[in-house]
Amino acid sequence: MKKAEVLPGRPFPLGATYDGEGVNFAVFSEHAKRIEVCLFDPDHPTQEIRRFPLLETTYQVWHGYVPGLKPGMLYGLRAHGPYEPKKGLRFNPHKLLVDPYARALHGKVEVSAPVYAYRGVDENDKDADLTMDTRDSAAGVPKAVVLAGDFDWEGDRPPATPWHRSLLYELHVKGFTKLHPAVPAPLRGTYAGLAHPAVLEHLQRLGVTAVELLPIHASVDESFLVKKGLTNYWGYNTLGYFAPDARYSASGSLGGQVTEFKQMVKALHRAGIEVILDVVYNHTCEGNHLGPTLSFKGLDNGAYYRLTEKDPRFYLDFTGCGNSWNATHPYALKLVADSLRYWVEEMHVDGFRFDLATTLGRDRGGYDTRAAFFQILHQDPVLSRVKLIAEPWDVGDFGYQVGNFPVLWGEWNGKYRDTIRRYWKGDDRQAAEIGYRLTGSSDLFALSGRRPTASVNFVTAHDGFTLHDLVTFGEKHNEANLESNRDGANDNHSWNCGVEGETADAAVNALREQQKRNFIATLFISQGVPMLVAGDEMGRTQQGNNNAYCQDNALSWVNWTLSARQQEMLEFTQRMSRLRREQPVLSKRRFFRGAHIWDSELKDLAWFRPDGNEMRKEDWEKPYVRSLSFLLGGDAIAALDDQGHRIVGDTLLVLSNAHHEPMTFLLPAIEWGADWERVVDTTVSGDCSHIHTPAGGKIQVAGRSLVVLRRPATEL
Repeated sequence: MKKAEVLPGRPFPLGATYDGEGVNFAVFSEHAKRIEVCLFDPDHPTQEIRRFPLLETTYQVWHGYVPGLKPGMLYGLRAHGPYEPKKGLRFNPHKLLVDPYARALHGKVEVSAPVYAYRGVDENDKDADLTMDTRDSAAGVPKAVVLAGDFDWEGDRPPATPWHRSLLYELHVKGFTKLHPAVPAPLRGTYAGLAHPAVLEHLQRLGVTAVELLPIHASVDESFLVKKGLTNYWGYNTLGYFAPDARYSASGSLGGQVTEFKQMVKALHRAGIEVILDVVYNHTCEGNHLGPTLSFKGLDNGAYYRLTEKDPRFYLDFTGCGNSWNATHPYALKLVADSLRYWVEEMHVDGFRFDLATTLGRDRGGYDTRAAFFQILHQDPVLSRVKLIAEPWDVGDFGYQVGNFPVLWGEWNGKYRDTIRRYWKGDDRQAAEIGYRLTGSSDLFALSGRRPTASVNFVTAHDGFTLHDLVTFGEKHNEANLESNRDGANDNHSWNCGVEGETADAAVNALREQQKRNFIATLFISQGVPMLVAGDEMGRTQQGNNNAYCQDNALSWVNWTLSARQQEMLEFTQRMSRLRREQPVLSKRRFFRGAHIWDSELKDLAWFRPDGNEMRKEDWEKPYVRSLSFLLGGDAIAALDDQGHRIVGDTLLVLSNAHHEPMTFLLPAIEWGADWERVVDTTVSGDCSHIHTPAGGKIQVAGRSLVVLRRPATEL
């Protein structure tokens, strides 16, 4: 394109929009004096072929329309204005900027290029950012791609799985399939690889209803990692909130990652599996005042970031990542809502998990459940109907907000994780806590009008030990991160079963497998929404690394070559998942009452001591209580099915013994029905349903083990 008339265009939608005859550009900046669009040759992405200004401004949006411009063109932005860091203004037209509304990016950030707006060369110079750099950064900055937006969804519809029937499965797009032998080599580690039939079969056999993808927004590797030869593997360092990361594309074509992502979603939906995105709106890749200028910082620093009031040169940092998103500014909030809506309406995703979500709920007075961010999502007709999950903490003051999110939200229940770990480790004073956590955490969620499904239960997550490492290491081993083992959490509530690291000791290894089964069984019998981490069902290890965010290698990737012991673990997890699906008492939609429901013979929930008597208040307070049982009445479910019929299921009795010694349990002397059938025993990995015990009889539960007994509904 050698000549083009730039027409006024429209201030909406923001970004670059192709209408079949040309492209409309619209960019927000409240304080810029001039905005330019730079076009680049798709065949030579570093070669700028035309530059033109957006001369019209409406509602603080700069806009213009270029007739004849076609999809596939590459572009970037330049913003003119004052470079006055002490006033929070960091305009520098020598730095090419990524359009915040770009739907696809081509190329990556080269941190060795002059992508910093300042001239300072000494990293230890605290005033390095005060002098503007005039070198052009275009060669080291990704270019946005103009897209056409056409895709045949072939009638795709969301699975819309109810919360109480959900099993979430957290995975990394690359790491999950990079080593999968059934996935063709060119597709491994890509969106297409995740859509492969062999992968879908594994998810379906496991009973997964939703994959929760670690960040797939276009992201940047931090300079300190690049200098060490490492990368930001997890991707919690976002550059583009509308753009799927091209690193997971198999085609390599301009904008091809968008089509591949849609194809992946369509395939997962056909398999009955929802797609939930882990999104990072709490901070961006531009860091603090010494970070690079790649997009938001150069377009309108104070609009997109929280700056300190006394000295706006510096950033408020509730995230530990250098900056915090300004969820108090209308256009910053608009970007969040627009991008979320784009992923639902255009990319067909089914929900979001918000990283460090507390930051987004901070207004000028601190965290507030009525903050503008929550209000926007609550009233939005699209976003209010998808799954919303909070990581309910950040690193700022009063950042731990578990149980304190608004009514539409589910939350990663960190208290569940810690309690379950402490209980099976054998810690004192866990009885009362375990009672709340196994039954949906009513102490956290009931008062806000939420139900047990507000609690997303997990024992492990991407951040921390894998399940195998949780029972294999007492200390973190993060030396591979090249930070002298200083990074990562020090308090993991883990127990190595007597030996640090891998061992040939058969007794230790048997205990470790039993502990892993304890964790898996506990997760699936707990009320709430269970979340598994990819590979835990097969005993994946990170060799004791509890912060593998920078390990894009076999340390983090799922190993699909299974030992006999790992295969047994997989089959045990599949059985526990099937048990949960088949037993309605394990997926309650309302909190327990501890009472008879309808005309039930049983209470919906009753707790027992090992002697068969119901738990009393003083029993919960005893520090040494590690053995208890609870009964879930199959005829006492306070809910109707979708056709309005009363739900009646099997009655389950769970016997849990976290003591190191065996404990004899006297079963409740219920006068109805036949014997109790043993359906789970974590001392063994296989089927134990052939073992029966009469009502009022005794059963010995081995040390550090869990047993689940069943009474069929038809015998009530």
